[in-house]
Amino acid sequence: MTMLKQIALTKIKGIGAKTARTLLAYCGSVDNIFDAGKKQLLSIPHIGKATVESILSKNYLHEAEQELAFLEKHNIEILWFEDANYPHRLKQCEDAPLLLYYKGTANLNPYRCVSIVGTRNATAYGKRLCEQLVSTLQEYDIQIVSGLAYGIDVQAHRLALKHNIPTIGVLGHGLDRIYPSAHRDVASRMLEDGGLLTEYSSGTIPDRNNFPARNRIIAGLADVTVVVEAAKKGGALITAEIANSYNRDVCAFPGGIDQEYSAGCNYLIKTHRAHLIRHAEDLIYLMGWERPKPKQETIQLPLLTNSLSKDEQRVYNFLQEREHARVDEIALHLDWPTSKLAMILLEMEMNSVLLSLPGKIYKIL
Repeated sequence: MTMLKQIALTKIKGIGAKTARTLLAYCGSVDNIFDAGKKQLLSIPHIGKATVESILSKNYLHEAEQELAFLEKHNIEILWFEDANYPHRLKQCEDAPLLLYYKGTANLNPYRCVSIVGTRNATAYGKRLCEQLVSTLQEYDIQIVSGLAYGIDVQAHRLALKHNIPTIGVLGHGLDRIYPSAHRDVASRMLEDGGLLTEYSSGTIPDRNNFPARNRIIAGLADVTVVVEAAKKGGALITAEIANSYNRDVCAFPGGIDQEYSAGCNYLIKTHRAHLIRHAEDLIYLMGWERPKPKQETIQLPLLTNSLSKDEQRVYNFLQEREHARVDEIALHLDWPTSKLAMILLEMEMNSVLLSLPGKIYKIL
């Protein structure tokens, strides 16, 4: 029943991510929202009478039942924002969707994730940049995210599949269709090594207003957004702006001053909204990534690890697997606020357990 009400809550007009979080904060759970009385709901700040009437009518429960039947029939997974398997990077964004619909095989909480976006009118120059970028990133244990649109987006997905990199397509419509239909074959292959993700329920058409909202998910899923080619206006620049608002890294490839589909990238670089990169190696350097080494058996050091606190042990175990990591990668993996992690890292460094490197990178001594 809880899952049914989660779906129903997202279908009520006037209830977006922020309003829903307010309701949950005051009521305690999605079940309690639908069980609450009129007086209780009206007492919640910023919850209007029309919204309260919609909740009390419970009309949306029938729609939710139909949606749930569709999801079960097509083996589509529901990701509620409080679930452990909800994308951790996206959860950190205040406007993250309450509910996601996902079909695929890839883990939505990968070690590293890159969003690749760009113009629908990709040139030979842009396609060549995309090929070099993706082929080089193959060795860096990453996932590639894009929007399955014409141009750079679908090129990024195709290249990821070619190089055996898991790739996620974020859609601006329900999972009962593929838009554009010309990319149906690519989408089908992505289900085997990646997946399709959307906040929209079945029956939602690819309305143009859905795509700017879709772009925030593309930005929120990734550690860094790379703009390969972009005109002065378009979805790629919107995605870059959103990524900047999330305090995520943004990179762009420069192009000729007279090239229409490099104008957006050049603008992002000129206005310091994106780091200039010439090839994948620049991105790797900027992010402080090192090529993963083959995993080897490690010997625990009883005298050292037994003296660690429970939280310190979790940090130690993670770094032992990865050898070294940036602060944001550790915080993301452990799902801790950076303020808590900073105190633990300082204590471990003072006790000569960890070594702090430039770029807020830590490794075990």
